[in-house]
Parts: sequence; C-alpha cells; structure tokens
Amino acid sequence: MARATYALALSFVSVGVMLLLFDLEYIGVITILMMVMEMAIMAIFMIMFMGMNPALMPMSMVHSKRGSMVLAGGAFVVLAGGALLVPWPARRGVPATDLTQSLGEAIMGSKMLVMLTVSPVLFATLVAALVLASPRGRYDRFGDDLRISPPRGPEQKDGQL
Repeated sequence: MARATYALALSFVSVGVMLLLFDLEYIGVITILMMVMEMAIMAIFMIMFMGMNPALMPMSMVHSKRGSMVLAGGAFVVLAGGALLVPWPARRGVPATDLTQSLGEAIMGSKMLVMLTVSPVLFATLVAALVLASPRGRYDRFGDDLRISPPRGPEQKDGQL
C-alpha cells in the first residue's frame, strides 16, 4: 500500500509537470505541492494506524496481472490514437491579462470565500473523527508497565477477562 501511495503521488506530480508545460505555473506548482503532501500524510497515517505494518512488507495485490496489462495497453493505444488523430480546435479570442485570477474565477467562481471558510472546518472534523474512532492508542495495551507479557486486549481490564 505504501508503494501504491507513492506511485499515486508520482502520477499526480506528472500531472503537475504537464500543467507546468502548458504554462499554467500556479496551478501546476499547487498541484505538485498539494498532492505530494497529501500522499505523504496518507502514508504516515497508514503506517501509524496499521498494527503490524503490512504496508512496509512486499506484496502483490493484482489479481489478473496479464488481463489488466492488456486492458491498460489497449486503453493507452485508444487514448493516444484519439489524441493524435482527432483534429484539435483553433484558439478563439485572446487570453485574459491575469491568467491566475481568471483561472480561479473559472474554477471557483463566487464560492472561494465559502471554501476558505469550510476547509479548516472539514480538517477539524477529520481530526476529531480520527480521535473519536480510536479510543485507545496503539501502545495503550501495555499500560504504565511496557514489560507486560502478553499485552492486555481491548476486552481485558487490569489483566482480568
């Protein structure tokens, strides 16, 4: 899972580089920064909350490797053929003087103030949900004495069943 997370981060960085090649500097850099940090945080939480850390052990989660390779190759050929063979439209009009502002207006419109207000609230909700979902931490089973063997389970109180 950790490798899949970093592969996803690499694909987002590739999209950000593609945006940079289209001379969309602001959105390209923001995409790269946001997605790299998001994937790093996701990997940290994944490793932190998984008990035996299977995310760090090598495994294959692909069930039909040959079929998926053929399907992915066929999809690539179809999409690349469409991109190369379909005539692209010519530009109409002139670009705006401030591309960043016009892009922000096109994406968010009048909702930008709402999103700036809602984003911290959503983040606080996510953190609160994680705190409430995990009533005891990973090392709470040992209590004050970390040398207890075996550690207490969730149904045991002070060593009693």
